[in-house]
Amino acid sequence: MTATLVAPEIRANRITRSLLGYGVLAGPFYVAVSLAQALTREGFDLGRHSWSLLANGSLGWVQVTNFVLTGLMVIAAAVGLARAVPSRWAPRLVGVFGASMIAAGALRADPALGFPAGTPDGPGTVSWHGIGHLTAGGIGFLCVIVATWVLARHQPRGLGWYSRISGVLFLAGFVGIASGNRAPALTLGFVAGVVIIFTWLAVISVRLYRSLPCR
Repeated sequence: MTATLVAPEIRANRITRSLLGYGVLAGPFYVAVSLAQALTREGFDLGRHSWSLLANGSLGWVQVTNFVLTGLMVIAAAVGLARAVPSRWAPRLVGVFGASMIAAGALRADPALGFPAGTPDGPGTVSWHGIGHLTAGGIGFLCVIVATWVLARHQPRGLGWYSRISGVLFLAGFVGIASGNRAPALTLGFVAGVVIIFTWLAVISVRLYRSLPCR
């Protein structure tokens, strides 16, 4: 079958594979940049503070850039999904997730819980951009959760169940952090959920990448 591919099909598959490659890169990039800041910025507590708070302070631009670049990579992966799977909605939902990350970068979370250093303890003042950040995040999270279930229908049985379980685990982490409870287990649970959902995107992207002949 591979030998029968004509030049336009080869080029199309190579473009699709390149786009899907961003689905593999997005998660490690986002997690690595966030963790590097979380472990080095004064006053940040992984068990208490969400990564969104890193967008504040003199180095906040680093996390803003992290949100935007990761969002662009997720959108590129969504375009790759649209070219590789017979589903209209799954790629669109993943694309909304990527767009929500860009919006979350543009709309900073409000300083809270003593971060950045010098911020009073407690939830802090809620601004319009803080509300926008939460809204963008909530929309994007719900869309990617639905995408895990929609895309599961177009995967082999085992990978389909993996997709659904990833969505459920991410939902659990999201519900925990959205409850407002600042228990370290819930904060770290959401971090685990973020890792799970980006791992899901990488696994799906790799599977589709390998399924496309390019020569």
